[in-house]
Amino acid sequence: MKRIGMLTSGGDCQALNAAMRGVVKTLYNSGTEVEIFGFQNGYKGLINSDFRMLTNRDFSGILTKGGTILGSSRMPFKEIDIPDEKGRNKVEEMKHTYHKLNLDCMIILGGNGTHKTANRLREEGLNIITLPKTIDNDLWGTDMTFGFQSAVDIATEAIDCIHTTADSHGRVFIVEVMGHKAGWLTLNAGMASGADIILIPEIPYKIDKVIKAIKRREAGGSRFTILAVAEGAISEEDSKLSKKDFKKKMEQYPFPSVSYEVADAIQKKTGLEVRVTVPGHMQRGGAPCPYDRVFASRLGAEAGKLILKDEYGFMVGYKNREVVKVPLKDVAGKLKTVDPEATIVKEAKMLGISFGDE
Repeated sequence: MKRIGMLTSGGDCQALNAAMRGVVKTLYNSGTEVEIFGFQNGYKGLINSDFRMLTNRDFSGILTKGGTILGSSRMPFKEIDIPDEKGRNKVEEMKHTYHKLNLDCMIILGGNGTHKTANRLREEGLNIITLPKTIDNDLWGTDMTFGFQSAVDIATEAIDCIHTTADSHGRVFIVEVMGHKAGWLTLNAGMASGADIILIPEIPYKIDKVIKAIKRREAGGSRFTILAVAEGAISEEDSKLSKKDFKKKMEQYPFPSVSYEVADAIQKKTGLEVRVTVPGHMQRGGAPCPYDRVFASRLGAEAGKLILKDEYGFMVGYKNREVVKVPLKDVAGKLKTVDPEATIVKEAKMLGISFGDE
């Protein structure tokens, strides 16, 4: 008998259900007797011992379903040692639930913060296996995360739709794409949709260079310009500020987001009409694309195999087109960001895309 706990933590995304389905189907198809404890709303469920027993039937028909059947929530790692509203030690409560239910392991699906907490639980002696979920694709140790390709498809479609109205009205359009610390989503969606300018956190922009790119298009006869801007994009001036000074500036920030700041500067310096579109949480929603359905299923199957072999303390990742196991201790606390010198960036520049830096 295998007693398996399972939870999804952090922001939701496509293919969470597909990944969980992959784990469970692999276990059931092995002929092993299994009990699945599904914890509700992320780590909160583990803290509060809030779970429901799941059977194979619960994972039927969810391959194409977005979101998560278990619910999710955020629990910042920096607050992990701060007592909860009831004064309880969160880590000790999670350990207590794990041992009270006599679990063999926990399957934890999530992004960077989730992996930090998962590694903390591993250090506390719990058997942990993680699966890499995030639309940002910024988890270290894996070339790809599930949810990313689905989000790229949605962001790409949003920018595609903007092209026709931008051309019709001869305007500058900014589409703000999710990604606070990493620009993978904006970079890929921007390239896929033919954006003219892409601004990402890893490459601080100069507004004069952005305007130069717009004017270059005007001189070439183009009626419009499309900018794909990551929500974490930052100007060269702001990138040089200390964390303290930047935080102070943001406390008095007059714009809803960086895209509106860029739009305001372009309008003031050029007189051009600029519009901002923010797809927002649409990028996390809806059914997973076919790629993510297959990818998440493969990761889930490999996680099931690790459980059957009693191999714990790993994230199931993807390197060089192969599913691999990566020590969880090597993953936690590390970000995979876009290298400004990466070949994909250089190739985008060859295509004439401006990153606002030159």
